[in-house]
Amino acid sequence: MTDKLIDTIVIGILALQGDFKEHKDILESIGGCSVVEIRLPDQLTTIDGLIIPGGESTTISKLIHNYGFVSKLKDFHKSGNPIWGTCAGMIVIAKEASSLAPWAPLNFLDISITRNGYGRQLDSFQTNIKIDKMKPTEDYPGIFIRAPKISHIGSKIKVLARLNNNPVAVQEGNVLATSFHPELTNDKRFHEMFLTLVTQRSRSENQKSTGLQHR
Repeated sequence: MTDKLIDTIVIGILALQGDFKEHKDILESIGGCSVVEIRLPDQLTTIDGLIIPGGESTTISKLIHNYGFVSKLKDFHKSGNPIWGTCAGMIVIAKEASSLAPWAPLNFLDISITRNGYGRQLDSFQTNIKIDKMKPTEDYPGIFIRAPKISHIGSKIKVLARLNNNPVAVQEGNVLATSFHPELTNDKRFHEMFLTLVTQRSRSENQKSTGLQHR
C-alpha cells in the first residue's frame, strides 16, 4: 500500500460489542491508515470506512438503536462510504434477518439472512474458500462461528465466495459482507481488499472536490 492518499484514510470499527480489537490489530499491522474505535454516533463523520464486527447480532442491534446510531449509520451508507460487516455485522447490515426482532437490520445489502444457519457454537469450523479476484489466489481460511447463512440475494449482489454453493462473501457497491471471521485469521488479504475499496472511494471524492475547486 504505497499510495500516498491512503495515509489520510481513517477506518472506524464499531466497538459496541464483538471482535473489534481483532480487526484493529490486523489493520494496524498492515499500516497506512488510522484506526478508530467507534462508540458514539458523531464519530462516524470523522471516518472514511466502517467495519461492523462479529459478535452477538441482537446485542449489537440493540446497542445501535439505544445509542442513536441508526440514522447516522444510514447517512454514512447513503453517502457511499464503504462498510464491511463480518458474521454478526453481516446480519446487522442485511435487508432481512431471521430471529432478530424486535430489532430491524439496516438494509444496506439486498440479502436475507438465517441466523446461526451453519449451526451453533459447537458446530464452528474452519475451511478453505476461494475469494473472487483476491490476490494472491491461494484459498482463504474461512472461520465460521455461529455463522449466518445467506438465504436470498438480490439482483445487484456480487458473490465473492461460496461454500457448498452458498454465498459466504458478497458485495453491493461499496458494501461488503462475510459470513466468516477474517479478523480471527493471520491472513490479511480481506482487510487489504477493504482498504483498497476505501482508498478508491477517497481518491474519487478527492478528485471531485479538486475539480469543483478549480471551476
